[in-house]
Amino acid sequence: MHEMSITQSVVEICTQNAGGRRVTAVILEIGDLSGVVPDAIEFCFEACTRDTQLDGARLLIERVQALGRCRDCKAEFALSAYYDPCPACGGFGVDVLSGEELRVKELEVE
Repeated sequence: MHEMSITQSVVEICTQNAGGRRVTAVILEIGDLSGVVPDAIEFCFEACTRDTQLDGARLLIERVQALGRCRDCKAEFALSAYYDPCPACGGFGVDVLSGEELRVKELEVE
């Protein structure tokens, strides 16, 4: 489960950016194409934050919908996988516009 190491990295990022203050909430953006399972991150969060300045912090996860743009017809559409064809023209040349995110969006500190 790579979500444990990802969660440990999130805790490290939060600790580095909290300026020594106690963190009460973390908002994390996770894209639908990121390969990260939000439920697993939530499961790992409590264990990874125990006895840190994030102990007891709330974790709020915002899902980021995967969107793509067809290189041929320029249509923009929701993606469910990397290799979805364009629904407008059937082309497979698609640029991912969003959905790969995995980032700490916001910290709430005391």
